[in-house]
Amino acid sequence: MTYTQGVVLGLVQGLTEFLPVSSSGHLILVPHVFGWRDQGLAFDAVMHLGTLAALLAYFRRELLGMASGALSRRLAVLLVLATIPGALTGVLFEKLVESQLRSPLVIAVATAGWAIVMWIADRRATTAPSVPGDPLERVSLGQALAVGCAQALALIPGTSRSGITITAGLLGGIDRATAARFAFLLGIPITAGAGSVKALSLLREGVPPGEAGPLAAALVTAFVSGWFAVWFLVSYLKTRSLRPFVVYRLLLALVIFTIVLRG
Repeated sequence: MTYTQGVVLGLVQGLTEFLPVSSSGHLILVPHVFGWRDQGLAFDAVMHLGTLAALLAYFRRELLGMASGALSRRLAVLLVLATIPGALTGVLFEKLVESQLRSPLVIAVATAGWAIVMWIADRRATTAPSVPGDPLERVSLGQALAVGCAQALALIPGTSRSGITITAGLLGGIDRATAARFAFLLGIPITAGAGSVKALSLLREGVPPGEAGPLAAALVTAFVSGWFAVWFLVSYLKTRSLRPFVVYRLLLALVIFTIVLRG
């Protein structure tokens, strides 16, 4: 891996991990466009550590608030309960998905199909109520579990974890910005778990010779671009809709379909 690859892949992963556009779809396109080989385990591990650091940095106030009691512990309990469906699904089916579903055709279908569901959910989105307090405190148990169950579907390549969880939040009656914040907070345990597993594998196998520098560049780029993506989406959804992302996903699916047909 070169420094250019590290920066480009870190940038793409950091942005698409959190914007609702499917990171797997983009990571198929980028090596195809530039003629690069698969980035491998080392990049996957670094990517997860970078995006985890971005989430922890952005949501530091909420995390400290739950720990100190400034935010109710109820929110922390909801996040724990909502994490269970995705964690169990990952443990039980990750290897099956990796071996059977990680194909460009599956990614294209999932990218387009969930874009349509996102569009339907966005049209039904409610506005945030003008009452005191953090809107996260008003997320109900049923809404949290619905988002958690939707997170389990993100195991299917092309779905987009942020996209499917925000969509579930909207369908459950949560406003756009709060749905995004809850979805990102819910992503912290999953991202930490995936990052830990991949980091341990990387430690066992060792960093490939000559790749420490490019991997460090990928880590920093994934952190910075991931933090920006979270900040941008939460701010954007306070006043705007998901329709541009729906259109983008449909176009991305069309591009992947075209690559599959030509290949």
